[in-house]
Amino acid sequence: MIKINLTQRIWLAFITLIVLVALSIIIIYPISIKGTLTEETYRIIEQEQTRYIYPLIEFFNPPQDELDFIEQREAERSVGHFRIFNSLVESPEGNVPPVEVLQEMAQNAFSQTSDRARYELNYSGATLFYVVSKFNKYGDEGYTISYMWDTYRDQMVNRLWERLLYILLLTSTLSLLPAMWLKHYLRQPLIVLGNRLEQIADRNWKESFKWEGDEDFQKLSNQFERMRQNLVRYDNAQKTFIQHASHELKTPIMVIKSYAQSVKDGILPKQNLENTMDVIVEEANRMERRVIDMLYFTKLDSLKEEKFEHTEIIFGSIAFRIEERFRVQREEVQFIIEGAEKKFFGDQEQIEVMIENLVENALRYAKNKIWMRAEEYNDRFEISVENNGEIIPDQDLPQIFNPFYKGNKGKFGLGLAIVKQIAELHQGFPKVENTDVGVKFTVTFPKEQGQKKKQRKDKKSQN
Repeated sequence: MIKINLTQRIWLAFITLIVLVALSIIIIYPISIKGTLTEETYRIIEQEQTRYIYPLIEFFNPPQDELDFIEQREAERSVGHFRIFNSLVESPEGNVPPVEVLQEMAQNAFSQTSDRARYELNYSGATLFYVVSKFNKYGDEGYTISYMWDTYRDQMVNRLWERLLYILLLTSTLSLLPAMWLKHYLRQPLIVLGNRLEQIADRNWKESFKWEGDEDFQKLSNQFERMRQNLVRYDNAQKTFIQHASHELKTPIMVIKSYAQSVKDGILPKQNLENTMDVIVEEANRMERRVIDMLYFTKLDSLKEEKFEHTEIIFGSIAFRIEERFRVQREEVQFIIEGAEKKFFGDQEQIEVMIENLVENALRYAKNKIWMRAEEYNDRFEISVENNGEIIPDQDLPQIFNPFYKGNKGKFGLGLAIVKQIAELHQGFPKVENTDVGVKFTVTFPKEQGQKKKQRKDKKSQN
Protein backbone atom coordinates (compact mmCIF):
# COMPACT_ATOMS: atom_id res chain seq x y z
CA MET A 1 0.00 0.00 0.00
CA ILE A 2 1.36 3.42 -1.00
CA LYS A 3 1.75 5.78 1.92
CA ILE A 4 0.87 9.41 1.28
CA ASN A 5 0.78 12.37 3.62
CA LEU A 6 -2.13 14.71 4.29
CA THR A 7 -1.11 17.29 1.68
CA GLN A 8 -0.89 14.63 -1.00
CA ARG A 9 -4.28 13.27 0.05
CA ILE A 10 -5.87 16.71 -0.33
CA TRP A 11 -4.36 17.30 -3.77
CA LEU A 12 -5.27 13.79 -4.85
CA ALA A 13 -8.86 14.31 -3.70
CA PHE A 14 -9.19 17.56 -5.69
CA ILE A 15 -7.56 16.10 -8.79
CA THR A 16 -9.80 13.04 -8.57
CA LEU A 17 -12.85 15.28 -8.27
CA ILE A 18 -11.84 17.31 -11.31
CA VAL A 19 -11.15 14.16 -13.34
CA LEU A 20 -14.53 12.69 -12.37
CA VAL A 21 -16.27 15.89 -13.42
CA ALA A 22 -14.39 15.91 -16.73
CA LEU A 23 -15.20 12.24 -17.39
CA SER A 24 -18.84 12.83 -16.52
CA ILE A 25 -18.97 15.68 -19.03
CA ILE A 26 -17.26 13.61 -21.71
CA ILE A 27 -19.56 10.63 -21.19
CA ILE A 28 -22.85 12.36 -20.48
CA TYR A 29 -22.47 15.26 -22.90
CA PRO A 30 -22.73 13.32 -26.20
CA ILE A 31 -25.76 11.40 -24.91
CA SER A 32 -27.74 14.24 -23.38
CA ILE A 33 -26.80 17.16 -25.61
CA LYS A 34 -27.30 15.45 -28.94
CA GLY A 35 -31.04 15.16 -28.56
CA THR A 36 -31.27 18.71 -27.23
CA LEU A 37 -29.32 20.16 -30.15
CA THR A 38 -31.30 18.10 -32.67
CA GLU A 39 -34.51 19.50 -31.22
CA GLU A 40 -32.97 22.98 -31.37
CA THR A 41 -32.07 22.40 -35.05
CA TYR A 42 -35.65 21.48 -35.93
CA ARG A 43 -36.91 24.51 -34.00
CA ILE A 44 -34.62 26.78 -36.00
CA ILE A 45 -35.71 25.16 -39.28
CA GLU A 46 -39.38 25.59 -38.40
CA GLN A 47 -38.82 29.17 -37.28
CA GLU A 48 -36.98 30.05 -40.51
CA GLN A 49 -39.60 28.21 -42.53
CA THR A 50 -42.30 30.36 -40.97
CA ARG A 51 -40.31 33.49 -41.77
CA TYR A 52 -39.83 32.20 -45.34
CA ILE A 53 -43.54 31.57 -45.80
CA TYR A 54 -44.57 34.79 -44.04
CA PRO A 55 -41.83 37.37 -44.74
CA LEU A 56 -43.68 40.21 -42.96
CA ILE A 57 -43.61 38.39 -39.61
CA GLU A 58 -40.17 39.89 -38.92
CA PHE A 59 -41.77 43.31 -38.68
CA PHE A 60 -44.09 42.08 -35.94
CA ASN A 61 -41.41 40.10 -34.07
CA PRO A 62 -38.07 41.91 -34.54
CA PRO A 63 -34.84 40.77 -32.83
CA GLN A 64 -34.64 41.83 -29.18
CA ASP A 65 -30.95 42.71 -29.19
CA GLU A 66 -27.83 42.63 -31.33
CA LEU A 67 -26.91 39.10 -30.29
CA ASP A 68 -30.36 37.86 -31.19
CA PHE A 69 -30.05 39.63 -34.55
CA ILE A 70 -26.68 38.02 -35.29
CA GLU A 71 -27.92 34.54 -34.37
CA GLN A 72 -31.02 35.05 -36.50
CA ARG A 73 -28.91 36.08 -39.50
CA GLU A 74 -26.67 33.01 -39.06
CA ALA A 75 -29.71 30.74 -38.82
CA GLU A 76 -31.20 32.35 -41.94
CA ARG A 77 -28.01 31.64 -43.88
CA SER A 78 -27.85 28.06 -42.60
CA VAL A 79 -31.43 27.08 -43.52
CA GLY A 80 -32.33 26.42 -47.15
CA HIS A 81 -35.88 26.55 -48.59
CA PHE A 82 -37.66 25.38 -51.75
CA ARG A 83 -41.17 24.48 -52.83
CA ILE A 84 -42.68 21.59 -54.74
CA PHE A 85 -45.82 22.54 -56.63
CA ASN A 86 -47.38 20.69 -59.54
CA SER A 87 -44.29 18.42 -59.61
CA LEU A 88 -42.09 21.47 -60.08
CA VAL A 89 -39.35 22.57 -57.75
CA GLU A 90 -39.25 26.30 -57.03
CA SER A 91 -36.26 27.84 -55.25
CA PRO A 92 -35.89 31.61 -55.48
CA GLU A 93 -32.37 31.45 -54.04
CA GLY A 94 -31.36 28.40 -56.05
CA ASN A 95 -30.82 26.35 -52.87
CA VAL A 96 -31.81 22.94 -54.17
CA PRO A 97 -30.21 19.86 -52.62
CA PRO A 98 -28.71 17.05 -54.73
CA VAL A 99 -31.06 14.94 -56.87
CA GLU A 100 -30.90 11.84 -54.64
CA VAL A 101 -31.74 13.95 -51.58
CA LEU A 102 -34.48 15.80 -53.47
CA GLN A 103 -36.12 12.52 -54.54
CA GLU A 104 -36.27 11.19 -50.96
CA MET A 105 -37.63 14.52 -49.72
CA ALA A 106 -40.31 14.50 -52.40
CA GLN A 107 -41.36 10.92 -51.61
CA ASN A 108 -41.75 11.79 -47.91
CA ALA A 109 -43.64 14.96 -48.77
CA PHE A 110 -46.11 13.20 -51.10
CA SER A 111 -46.82 10.49 -48.49
CA GLN A 112 -47.16 12.98 -45.61
CA THR A 113 -50.61 13.19 -44.01
CA SER A 114 -50.02 15.95 -41.43
CA ASP A 115 -49.63 19.62 -42.21
CA ARG A 116 -46.06 19.73 -40.93
CA ALA A 117 -43.54 16.92 -40.23
CA ARG A 118 -39.89 16.52 -39.38
CA TYR A 119 -37.41 14.28 -41.22
CA GLU A 120 -33.74 13.56 -41.41
CA LEU A 121 -31.51 11.65 -43.82
CA ASN A 122 -27.86 10.82 -44.26
CA TYR A 123 -25.98 11.84 -47.36
CA SER A 124 -22.23 11.50 -48.02
CA GLY A 125 -21.43 11.13 -44.34
CA ALA A 126 -23.49 14.16 -43.33
CA THR A 127 -26.92 14.47 -41.75
CA LEU A 128 -29.65 16.61 -43.25
CA PHE A 129 -32.56 17.78 -41.13
CA TYR A 130 -35.63 19.07 -42.93
CA VAL A 131 -39.25 20.04 -42.27
CA VAL A 132 -42.08 19.62 -44.79
CA SER A 133 -45.16 21.89 -44.59
CA LYS A 134 -48.21 21.57 -46.83
CA PHE A 135 -49.95 24.50 -48.53
CA ASN A 136 -52.79 24.96 -51.03
CA LYS A 137 -52.57 27.18 -54.05
CA TYR A 138 -55.36 27.48 -56.60
CA GLY A 139 -56.86 24.31 -55.18
CA ASP A 140 -53.67 22.34 -55.73
CA GLU A 141 -51.53 21.00 -52.91
CA GLY A 142 -47.91 22.05 -52.60
CA TYR A 143 -45.06 21.54 -50.15
CA THR A 144 -42.60 23.92 -48.56
CA ILE A 145 -39.39 22.14 -47.57
CA SER A 146 -36.84 23.79 -45.27
CA TYR A 147 -33.59 22.02 -44.47
CA MET A 148 -30.34 22.41 -42.58
CA TRP A 149 -27.20 20.36 -42.67
CA ASP A 150 -25.70 19.15 -39.36
CA THR A 151 -22.89 21.67 -39.86
CA TYR A 152 -24.82 24.20 -37.81
CA ARG A 153 -25.41 21.66 -35.08
CA ASP A 154 -21.73 20.75 -35.06
CA GLN A 155 -20.85 24.41 -34.74
CA MET A 156 -23.14 24.64 -31.74
CA VAL A 157 -21.52 21.54 -30.24
CA ASN A 158 -18.05 22.97 -30.77
CA ARG A 159 -19.07 26.23 -29.14
CA LEU A 160 -20.45 24.40 -26.12
CA TRP A 161 -17.33 22.27 -25.94
CA GLU A 162 -15.19 25.40 -25.92
CA ARG A 163 -17.29 26.98 -23.21
CA LEU A 164 -17.26 23.82 -21.13
CA LEU A 165 -13.50 23.55 -21.57
CA TYR A 166 -13.03 27.13 -20.43
CA ILE A 167 -15.31 26.55 -17.46
CA LEU A 168 -13.46 23.35 -16.57
CA LEU A 169 -10.07 25.05 -16.78
CA LEU A 170 -11.31 28.02 -14.78
CA THR A 171 -12.87 25.75 -12.15
CA SER A 172 -9.71 23.66 -11.93
CA THR A 173 -7.61 26.79 -11.46
CA LEU A 174 -9.92 28.28 -8.86
CA SER A 175 -10.10 24.96 -7.00
CA LEU A 176 -6.41 25.34 -6.21
CA LEU A 177 -7.26 28.16 -3.82
CA PRO A 178 -9.63 26.13 -1.57
CA ALA A 179 -7.24 23.19 -1.83
CA MET A 180 -4.39 25.31 -0.52
CA TRP A 181 -6.63 26.79 2.18
CA LEU A 182 -7.89 23.34 3.18
CA LYS A 183 -4.33 22.03 3.36
CA HIS A 184 -3.36 24.86 5.69
CA TYR A 185 -6.62 24.55 7.65
CA LEU A 186 -6.17 20.82 8.29
CA ARG A 187 -2.41 20.76 8.76
CA GLN A 188 -2.11 23.54 11.32
CA PRO A 189 -4.12 21.94 14.15
CA LEU A 190 -2.77 18.50 13.30
CA ILE A 191 0.80 19.79 13.52
CA VAL A 192 0.02 21.36 16.89
CA LEU A 193 -1.61 18.15 18.10
CA GLY A 194 1.31 16.13 16.77
CA ASN A 195 3.78 18.30 18.65
CA ARG A 196 1.78 17.87 21.85
CA LEU A 197 1.72 14.10 21.31
CA GLU A 198 5.48 14.11 20.99
CA GLN A 199 5.68 16.00 24.28
CA ILE A 200 3.36 13.46 25.90
CA ALA A 201 5.47 10.65 24.46
CA ASP A 202 8.44 12.27 26.23
CA ARG A 203 6.36 12.29 29.46
CA ASN A 204 6.02 16.06 29.32
CA TRP A 205 2.30 16.38 29.98
CA LYS A 206 2.15 19.15 32.54
CA GLU A 207 1.12 21.91 30.12
CA SER A 208 -2.62 22.03 29.39
CA PHE A 209 -3.90 22.06 25.82
CA LYS A 210 -6.94 23.80 24.33
CA TRP A 211 -7.67 24.61 20.69
CA GLU A 212 -9.97 27.53 19.95
CA GLY A 213 -11.68 27.58 16.58
CA ASP A 214 -13.40 24.89 14.57
CA GLU A 215 -15.89 22.82 16.55
CA ASP A 216 -14.56 19.46 15.35
CA PHE A 217 -10.93 20.30 16.12
CA GLN A 218 -11.99 21.81 19.41
CA LYS A 219 -13.72 18.55 20.27
CA LEU A 220 -10.55 16.67 19.29
CA SER A 221 -8.44 18.98 21.45
CA ASN A 222 -10.80 18.41 24.38
CA GLN A 223 -10.31 14.67 23.95
CA PHE A 224 -6.54 15.16 23.96
CA GLU A 225 -6.84 17.31 27.05
CA ARG A 226 -8.85 14.62 28.85
CA MET A 227 -6.22 12.09 27.85
CA ARG A 228 -3.52 14.39 29.21
CA GLN A 229 -5.37 14.86 32.48
CA ASN A 230 -5.84 11.10 32.82
CA LEU A 231 -2.14 10.59 32.21
CA VAL A 232 -1.33 13.20 34.84
CA ARG A 233 -3.66 11.52 37.32
CA TYR A 234 -2.23 8.12 36.48
CA ASP A 235 1.31 9.41 36.84
CA ASN A 236 0.50 11.02 40.19
CA ALA A 237 -1.27 7.86 41.32
CA GLN A 238 1.70 5.77 40.27
CA LYS A 239 4.09 8.01 42.16
CA THR A 240 1.80 7.94 45.19
CA PHE A 241 1.63 4.18 44.95
CA ILE A 242 5.40 3.89 44.86
CA GLN A 243 5.71 6.28 47.79
CA HIS A 244 3.14 4.45 49.90
CA ALA A 245 4.46 1.04 48.89
CA SER A 246 8.00 2.10 49.71
CA HIS A 247 6.91 3.55 53.05
CA GLU A 248 4.76 0.57 54.04
CA LEU A 249 7.36 -2.01 53.00
CA LYS A 250 10.31 -0.04 54.32
CA THR A 251 9.15 -0.18 57.95
CA PRO A 252 8.71 -3.99 58.23
CA ILE A 253 11.91 -4.57 56.27
CA MET A 254 13.83 -2.32 58.67
CA VAL A 255 12.27 -4.04 61.70
CA ILE A 256 13.03 -7.50 60.32
CA LYS A 257 16.57 -6.48 59.41
CA SER A 258 17.30 -4.87 62.79
CA TYR A 259 15.82 -7.74 64.79
CA ALA A 260 17.65 -10.33 62.69
CA GLN A 261 20.92 -8.43 63.14
CA SER A 262 20.28 -8.24 66.92
CA VAL A 263 19.71 -12.00 67.12
CA LYS A 264 22.89 -12.53 65.10
CA ASP A 265 24.79 -10.35 67.56
CA GLY A 266 23.36 -12.25 70.52
CA ILE A 267 21.04 -9.43 71.59
CA LEU A 268 17.34 -10.17 72.18
CA PRO A 269 15.26 -6.94 71.94
CA LYS A 270 12.15 -8.71 73.31
CA GLN A 271 13.93 -10.36 76.24
CA ASN A 272 13.80 -13.87 74.77
CA LEU A 273 14.20 -15.49 71.39
CA GLU A 274 10.56 -16.50 70.99
CA ASN A 275 9.18 -12.97 71.47
CA THR A 276 11.84 -11.55 69.20
CA MET A 277 11.00 -14.04 66.43
CA ASP A 278 7.29 -13.27 66.88
CA VAL A 279 8.00 -9.65 65.97
CA ILE A 280 9.89 -10.75 62.85
CA VAL A 281 7.04 -13.07 61.81
CA GLU A 282 4.45 -10.35 62.47
CA GLU A 283 6.31 -7.82 60.32
CA ALA A 284 6.81 -10.42 57.58
CA ASN A 285 3.06 -11.12 57.61
CA ARG A 286 2.36 -7.39 57.43
CA MET A 287 4.66 -7.05 54.44
CA GLU A 288 3.09 -10.10 52.80
CA ARG A 289 -0.38 -8.59 53.25
CA ARG A 290 0.71 -5.38 51.52
CA VAL A 291 2.16 -7.30 48.58
CA ILE A 292 -1.03 -9.39 48.29
CA ASP A 293 -3.15 -6.21 48.22
CA MET A 294 -1.00 -4.70 45.47
CA LEU A 295 -1.11 -7.86 43.37
CA TYR A 296 -4.87 -8.26 43.82
CA PHE A 297 -5.50 -4.63 42.92
CA THR A 298 -3.50 -5.08 39.71
CA LYS A 299 -5.35 -8.32 38.97
CA LEU A 300 -8.76 -6.63 39.29
CA ASP A 301 -7.66 -3.87 36.93
CA SER A 302 -6.85 -6.45 34.27
CA LEU A 303 -10.21 -8.21 34.72
CA LYS A 304 -12.18 -5.26 33.36
CA GLU A 305 -11.97 -6.64 29.83
CA GLU A 306 -12.65 -10.26 30.86
CA LYS A 307 -15.85 -12.11 31.68
CA PHE A 308 -16.27 -13.96 34.95
CA GLU A 309 -18.98 -16.37 36.02
CA HIS A 310 -21.80 -15.39 38.35
CA THR A 311 -22.95 -17.97 40.87
CA GLU A 312 -25.70 -17.84 43.46
CA ILE A 313 -24.33 -16.63 46.78
CA ILE A 314 -25.95 -16.83 50.21
CA PHE A 315 -24.90 -13.74 52.15
CA GLY A 316 -24.69 -15.56 55.47
CA SER A 317 -22.24 -18.14 54.12
CA ILE A 318 -19.70 -15.35 53.59
CA ALA A 319 -20.65 -13.09 56.50
CA PHE A 320 -20.33 -15.73 59.24
CA ARG A 321 -17.03 -16.97 57.87
CA ILE A 322 -15.60 -13.43 57.87
CA GLU A 323 -16.95 -12.85 61.40
CA GLU A 324 -15.15 -15.93 62.66
CA ARG A 325 -11.94 -14.84 60.98
CA PHE A 326 -11.86 -11.31 62.44
CA ARG A 327 -13.41 -11.90 65.87
CA VAL A 328 -10.11 -13.01 67.36
CA GLN A 329 -8.45 -9.71 66.42
CA ARG A 330 -10.73 -7.68 68.68
CA GLU A 331 -12.77 -9.83 71.02
CA GLU A 332 -14.59 -6.83 72.50
CA VAL A 333 -16.26 -6.03 69.15
CA GLN A 334 -19.71 -7.53 68.55
CA PHE A 335 -20.63 -8.60 65.02
CA ILE A 336 -24.32 -8.26 64.04
CA ILE A 337 -25.32 -10.00 60.80
CA GLU A 338 -28.67 -9.11 59.20
CA GLY A 339 -30.19 -10.67 56.07
CA ALA A 340 -28.06 -13.80 56.24
CA GLU A 341 -30.64 -15.72 54.21
CA LYS A 342 -30.54 -13.28 51.28
CA LYS A 343 -29.35 -14.66 47.94
CA PHE A 344 -27.72 -12.81 45.07
CA PHE A 345 -25.49 -13.48 42.07
CA GLY A 346 -21.82 -12.64 41.72
CA ASP A 347 -18.27 -13.92 41.78
CA GLN A 348 -17.84 -15.78 45.08
CA GLU A 349 -14.14 -14.99 45.56
CA GLN A 350 -14.43 -11.30 44.67
CA ILE A 351 -17.51 -10.71 46.84
CA GLU A 352 -15.79 -12.33 49.80
CA VAL A 353 -12.67 -10.16 49.33
CA MET A 354 -14.88 -7.07 49.05
CA ILE A 355 -16.77 -7.76 52.30
CA GLU A 356 -13.54 -8.76 54.03
CA ASN A 357 -11.94 -5.42 53.16
CA LEU A 358 -15.00 -3.53 54.38
CA VAL A 359 -14.99 -5.44 57.68
CA GLU A 360 -11.23 -5.00 58.11
CA ASN A 361 -11.66 -1.26 57.61
CA ALA A 362 -14.60 -1.15 60.05
CA LEU A 363 -12.70 -3.16 62.65
CA ARG A 364 -9.98 -0.52 62.65
CA TYR A 365 -12.41 2.23 63.76
CA ALA A 366 -15.29 0.44 65.55
CA LYS A 367 -15.79 0.97 69.26
CA ASN A 368 -17.63 -2.26 70.01
CA LYS A 369 -20.12 -3.04 67.18
CA ILE A 370 -20.05 -3.87 63.48
CA TRP A 371 -23.19 -4.48 61.41
CA MET A 372 -23.07 -6.63 58.26
CA ARG A 373 -26.31 -6.35 56.26
CA ALA A 374 -27.81 -7.66 53.04
CA GLU A 375 -30.92 -5.94 51.70
CA GLU A 376 -32.94 -6.78 48.59
CA TYR A 377 -35.06 -4.33 46.57
CA ASN A 378 -37.02 -4.57 43.32
CA ASP A 379 -34.14 -3.43 41.11
CA ARG A 380 -31.04 -3.75 43.26
CA PHE A 381 -29.23 -5.65 45.98
CA GLU A 382 -27.26 -3.87 48.69
CA ILE A 383 -24.49 -5.07 50.99
CA SER A 384 -23.48 -2.75 53.81
CA VAL A 385 -20.95 -2.77 56.64
CA GLU A 386 -21.46 -0.24 59.43
CA ASN A 387 -19.43 0.49 62.54
CA ASN A 388 -20.03 2.68 65.57
CA GLY A 389 -16.68 4.43 65.38
CA GLU A 390 -15.81 8.04 64.75
CA ILE A 391 -17.20 9.69 61.62
CA ILE A 392 -15.15 10.46 58.51
CA PRO A 393 -14.31 14.14 57.88
CA ASP A 394 -16.35 15.65 55.04
CA GLN A 395 -13.24 16.45 52.99
CA ASP A 396 -12.24 12.76 53.02
CA LEU A 397 -15.62 11.34 51.91
CA PRO A 398 -15.24 12.01 48.13
CA GLN A 399 -11.74 10.48 48.07
CA ILE A 400 -12.24 7.51 50.35
CA PHE A 401 -12.42 4.98 47.47
CA ASN A 402 -9.55 6.48 45.45
CA PRO A 403 -6.58 4.17 44.93
CA PHE A 404 -3.63 4.79 47.24
CA TYR A 405 -5.60 7.24 49.36
CA LYS A 406 -4.61 6.96 52.98
CA GLY A 407 -7.12 8.36 55.47
CA ASN A 408 -7.04 8.65 59.23
CA LYS A 409 -5.51 5.47 60.72
CA GLY A 410 -5.38 4.01 57.21
CA LYS A 411 -2.68 1.44 56.72
CA PHE A 412 -2.23 1.53 52.99
CA GLY A 413 -5.29 2.88 51.18
CA LEU A 414 -5.80 -0.09 48.82
CA GLY A 415 -8.56 -1.95 50.64
CA LEU A 416 -11.40 0.43 49.75
CA ALA A 417 -10.02 0.91 46.23
CA ILE A 418 -10.32 -2.88 45.80
CA VAL A 419 -13.92 -2.65 47.06
CA LYS A 420 -14.69 -0.07 44.38
CA GLN A 421 -13.14 -2.14 41.61
CA ILE A 422 -15.05 -5.29 42.60
CA ALA A 423 -18.30 -3.30 42.71
CA GLU A 424 -17.66 -1.89 39.23
CA LEU A 425 -16.82 -5.35 37.88
CA HIS A 426 -20.34 -6.34 38.99
CA GLN A 427 -21.81 -3.19 37.33
CA GLY A 428 -22.41 -1.73 40.79
CA PHE A 429 -21.03 1.16 42.81
CA PRO A 430 -19.93 1.82 46.43
CA LYS A 431 -20.81 4.74 48.67
CA VAL A 432 -19.95 5.88 52.17
CA GLU A 433 -21.95 8.00 54.60
CA ASN A 434 -21.78 9.18 58.18
CA THR A 435 -24.75 7.95 60.24
CA ASP A 436 -26.09 8.62 63.72
CA VAL A 437 -24.24 5.50 64.85
CA GLY A 438 -20.96 5.96 63.03
CA VAL A 439 -19.89 5.21 59.44
CA LYS A 440 -21.70 3.03 56.89
CA PHE A 441 -20.24 1.60 53.66
CA THR A 442 -22.77 0.35 51.09
CA VAL A 443 -22.23 -1.48 47.81
CA THR A 444 -25.17 -1.54 45.38
CA PHE A 445 -25.52 -4.14 42.62
CA PRO A 446 -28.13 -4.07 39.83
CA LYS A 447 -30.42 -7.02 40.37
CA GLU A 448 -31.08 -7.86 36.71
CA GLN A 449 -27.40 -8.08 35.78
CA GLY A 450 -26.65 -11.17 37.85
CA GLN A 451 -29.97 -12.85 37.08
CA LYS A 452 -29.53 -12.49 33.32
CA LYS A 453 -26.01 -13.94 33.41
CA LYS A 454 -27.25 -16.85 35.55
CA GLN A 455 -30.17 -17.48 33.15
CA ARG A 456 -27.82 -17.46 30.14
CA LYS A 457 -25.51 -19.88 31.92
CA ASP A 458 -28.40 -22.24 32.84
CA LYS A 459 -29.76 -22.11 29.28
CA LYS A 460 -26.33 -22.85 27.85
CA SER A 461 -25.87 -25.83 30.19
CA GLN A 462 -29.30 -27.24 29.21
CA ASN A 463 -28.42 -27.08 25.53
